[in-house]
Amino acid sequence: MTDSWWVKNARDLEWTSNEMGEYCLLAADEFAIDLNVLGRGQPMALYHHEPHQEGFLVLRGECDVTVEGETHRLRDWDYFHCPPGAAHVLVGAGDEGALVLAVGSRVGGGQATYPNDPDPRAAYAEYGELRTVESPL
Repeated sequence: MTDSWWVKNARDLEWTSNEMGEYCLLAADEFAIDLNVLGRGQPMALYHHEPHQEGFLVLRGECDVTVEGETHRLRDWDYFHCPPGAAHVLVGAGDEGALVLAVGSRVGGGQATYPNDPDPRAAYAEYGELRTVESPL
């Protein structure tokens, strides 16, 4: 946990990329905040649920959210509130994909559970190693 304030510009932070998209972690103390650039068909994660509340704001473009088995299209400025325990995944859609701001509580620890993948490490490995890239912003 940090004990002082700070200002960061997302263009200047470290971005990582793999076949799932491009990511930038803005903060990760009591809650995590990150930006995700998702091309068409790129999932933000595997279908999962967590013991934490999460929120996703589409800043630009389109993505599909599948939550509890139902899929909905999200567009610019749509917000998806995900309560603890709700199975979900966001996937880039539309011609230009999506820029998504994701926020999730990390208070109390806990792990994500993957109902469709008995071995999530192997499933994530199929998307390749994360590598550092230039900011896509």
